[in-house]
Amino acid sequence: MCWKIAAKRNQTVIWVKPLTNDCYMEREPGTQPPLCKSDDDPDAVWGVPMEACITHSDQSHKARGSGLAPWPARLTALPPCLADFGYSNKMFEKDMEVWQQRVENYWNLLSPKIRPDTLRNVMDMKANLGSFAAALKSKDVWVMNVVPEDGSNTLKIIYDRGLIGTVHSWCESFSTNPRTYDLLHAWMVFSDIEKKGCSAVDLLIEMDCILRPTGFIIIRDKRPVVEFVKKHLSALHWEAVATAEAEGESEQDEDDMVFIIKKKLWLTSESFRETE
Repeated sequence: MCWKIAAKRNQTVIWVKPLTNDCYMEREPGTQPPLCKSDDDPDAVWGVPMEACITHSDQSHKARGSGLAPWPARLTALPPCLADFGYSNKMFEKDMEVWQQRVENYWNLLSPKIRPDTLRNVMDMKANLGSFAAALKSKDVWVMNVVPEDGSNTLKIIYDRGLIGTVHSWCESFSTNPRTYDLLHAWMVFSDIEKKGCSAVDLLIEMDCILRPTGFIIIRDKRPVVEFVKKHLSALHWEAVATAEAEGESEQDEDDMVFIIKKKLWLTSESFRETE
């Protein structure tokens, strides 16, 4: 694997992966695991069988990575790979500005219901460039940024910003422990899965599964979506916290709503009997 020990203390070892392909090229023929084929796409992560091989180091990525700003300036600095996705510097800065304002508005609606330590584990269910997570830099939270599997794989931008993330389809369940997250942010997620013909009810159930009791959901979507979710609040033991007209940046946003929900802590009658 060409890994080297970077640090070692007692039974804890930190290994470092090489930055170049030099060591791989010097290995004996037949050494396992082999290098991946030259046409292998390391960014193809959804619906692709895993291969037991080592991806070649891309020297262009190394050169770009060397220009990353130190943390926490990386959160708002222009990512080196921005142009690869068709974004200009101005578009990136506008996206950051928009999400900064949106997050401030979210917190104004949430503040009466939360304490400083209420939220820790946060998920952005449609992260795009990661600006929602970056706007939370002053909060004591970490954010899992989820990028849709059928769109532009902006994980590179998210990683360049010093954030973490994954690729996922919300037509399927998310691989995590139940009740992991304190806050879910769903920006146009319901509208997206409806276009794919997937079940919005199934998505509600999945969100309920991964959200801890007394956790919160922020839904930013079209008015009919909000009305649909409201019909299922009682069945899911959720309660409405706030509803507001979304501030629109374009004509497409005119019918957008912000709907904040809290998941109740509840027990069945059988649970009460078991504790007696």
